[in-house]
Amino acid sequence: MIRLPRAFKTHTENRLSRPISCFAGAVIFFSLTPSAFAQFRGGFDWSTHGGDGQRTSWVRTDPKISPASVSGSEFQLVWKMKVGNEPLTAPVLLDRYIGYRGFRTYAFIGGNSEDAFAFDSDLGRLEWQKHLGGSAGDGSGNCPGGMTAALTRPVSGAFPSNAPSRFGGGRGGPAKSGVGEPLEGAVTLAQVAANRQQQAPPPPPPAAVAPSRPTATPPNPFTPHPTYLYSLSGDGMLHTMYVSNGEEPTPATPFLPANANVSDFSVVDGIAYATTTSHCGEAADGVWAVDLATKAVTKWQGSVTGGQATFGPDHAYVTSESKLIELDAKALTAGTAYDAGAPFATAPVVFEYKTKEMVAAATKDGTVHLVDAAAPTAAAAKTAGSDNEPFALATWQTTAETRWIIETGPKSIIAWKIADQNGVLALQQGWTIHDVAAPAAPLIINGVLFALERGDRGHHAVLKAFDATTGKALWNSGNAVTSFMAKSGGIAAGGTSVYFGTHDGTVWAFGFPIEH
Repeated sequence: MIRLPRAFKTHTENRLSRPISCFAGAVIFFSLTPSAFAQFRGGFDWSTHGGDGQRTSWVRTDPKISPASVSGSEFQLVWKMKVGNEPLTAPVLLDRYIGYRGFRTYAFIGGNSEDAFAFDSDLGRLEWQKHLGGSAGDGSGNCPGGMTAALTRPVSGAFPSNAPSRFGGGRGGPAKSGVGEPLEGAVTLAQVAANRQQQAPPPPPPAAVAPSRPTATPPNPFTPHPTYLYSLSGDGMLHTMYVSNGEEPTPATPFLPANANVSDFSVVDGIAYATTTSHCGEAADGVWAVDLATKAVTKWQGSVTGGQATFGPDHAYVTSESKLIELDAKALTAGTAYDAGAPFATAPVVFEYKTKEMVAAATKDGTVHLVDAAAPTAAAAKTAGSDNEPFALATWQTTAETRWIIETGPKSIIAWKIADQNGVLALQQGWTIHDVAAPAAPLIINGVLFALERGDRGHHAVLKAFDATTGKALWNSGNAVTSFMAKSGGIAAGGTSVYFGTHDGTVWAFGFPIEH
């Protein structure tokens, strides 16, 4: 019988090791982080608004979802659960967490009454619920008070691999290994340790060390690291919670004025960002940032189109009136801006095209503007306008390296693809979908585009699936959903399922049934 040390039993956030082989009287263990384990099932966690810091709304691969499988009969409603109050937006996900309760696949969602909920997303079972103290607001629709932003998990501003991936590099990519220092494992574990540091608030700066002492060694990748979930309560406090039980290991951090209306909340590379709108409380409209290590708060003041900031490897981006503005990721000072000559209607999306960092956003006349971040004063390409005033963009790339930009408005969803002729870029229209009424911002999973018709008090929401390369209709949920979409809602995806919340306080999960 193997007995775990007491520290493994009592620390709520330790990763449990698993025996994989025994020989010569020895037992060899390995430890899987949630991000590593998730790669067995698809390698992506929907961790924040738009899925990632770049707001791509793209799940690069999935072991079950594909245009062929979704068009069959097995993709269906797998569970629904009432949470008692209207969900703020779509859940954030953690695929295959290993903690003191064993294996868990989590979905986290915030409600409009200052409540945070955690579900086992495989079983549709409530794991924990936590009420966050807050303030009541002024009672208006614009300044409702309480939690107004979704929960979030940490993400990176660095670009992930563009190629769909099941494990490590590109699809079917080679395994990598190497010999490391004694007791430190393979050299590839250094990268694992670096990735783990994204999960937790950075530690305070170390005390000064006498010159005669050796420099610190890199962190041991076998050291357990907590996995955190973050939230903002109506009193402006930033809460750091264990994913396993919602407990807060440290006191909440002062961040925003009370009653701020937060339209977006993210944690990127050790900094928490919040976008404020509607001039609620004493919070001026703009983007706010707090360094999780130093607790220093900075802000950029101005109107934010689409209510969110978008993040690249070195900068944040916002659209404000007719300008696409580059912000320093830490100080939030404004850099070079691109002037579209017309008011923007969407927040930006950021992606890597070949070796370039590209930023795209759409103006109210339906024009999509594509900007090279290295030369941001002029558009690298743009589309013709349309009568479909857009409200959101998404982007994805095929295995053949065709880059698509999806433009969504109240009347249609339009797909554009980037054409490169000897370094001169153009945006070519691919397909248009007209049969989606008032869709939410769509997402793309492994070549399938999911769009949710919001519905209203007289019509229920309908989830629809299309081939993301052709626009062909594949599937829809029919009458399975019985309410309309939550006011600030959206859809999220991961672990072979699609999730969203409705106005009646129900969370819905569509996917492939699994054996329990």
